[in-house]
Amino acid sequence: MVQRLRSIDITQVVEWQEGALRRFQDYLVAEEPMEIRVGGAPLSVTMRTPGHDRELAAGFLFTEGLIQRPEQIASIKEGADREPQSSDQAGAAGNLVDVELSGTEVDRERMQRNFFAASSCGICGKASIDAIRVRGIAAPNPGFRFDPELLCSLPDKLRAAQTIFGRTGGLHAAGLFSAEGELIAVREDVGRHNAVDKVVGWALLEKRLPLSQHVLMVSGRGGFEIIQKALVAGIPVVASVSAPSGLAVQLARELGLTLVGFLRGRRFLVYSREERLTP
Repeated sequence: MVQRLRSIDITQVVEWQEGALRRFQDYLVAEEPMEIRVGGAPLSVTMRTPGHDRELAAGFLFTEGLIQRPEQIASIKEGADREPQSSDQAGAAGNLVDVELSGTEVDRERMQRNFFAASSCGICGKASIDAIRVRGIAAPNPGFRFDPELLCSLPDKLRAAQTIFGRTGGLHAAGLFSAEGELIAVREDVGRHNAVDKVVGWALLEKRLPLSQHVLMVSGRGGFEIIQKALVAGIPVVASVSAPSGLAVQLARELGLTLVGFLRGRRFLVYSREERLTP
């Protein structure tokens, strides 16, 4: 039996070590589908770690181009996609977020095409970047500078703030840092792009956008979707502990974002716009 504690599941496991068996309770990261509705009509379903769902919905709408300002959100309400039939299904009570918009209409046909394209292995890089260009996303703050010594300290700061990872070891994180290296916000999720949407959604609801004086640090790799979302939020520097994808590097170079990969210890690689990292 798995017991649910919103973002964490607790289960019984058996450990084998040097011929001895030991039974104990262990923690698993929770993963459940969340449906995003706009005006009561279904828009998208994403697999996510429960928690900060309103921020996730707001960030998703913003980074996907459905809204451009926090004032366009009239309300965000969490609800139930179905009534739970047992204690094991208690998480179902919070798997729906309904957003009411003000003064804007959603082009649902366009969004369905975009979601299909984003999940298709066959879409070409040029088409992906062309779609970003059509949205008119501006290059991030060219005057922003960040000390490389501070950059090297970000992974440890992010790791120390990952409360769920510390218990489960099984999810991604996105951390937003100030120009002085202070951790401003951190969000965790099974999906790295969801973690970024939660951070951007937080900034949107707090009316802190654009994030033109901030650095985004992500666990895992720096993929195309993460760079796209960072650009929409106006973030000038994105760093990751692993490798970026080729398409992410192409997008970062074209739109002027500083992209850092393999940030581990006192070493990192800069794939674009190294001038922002001044000693």
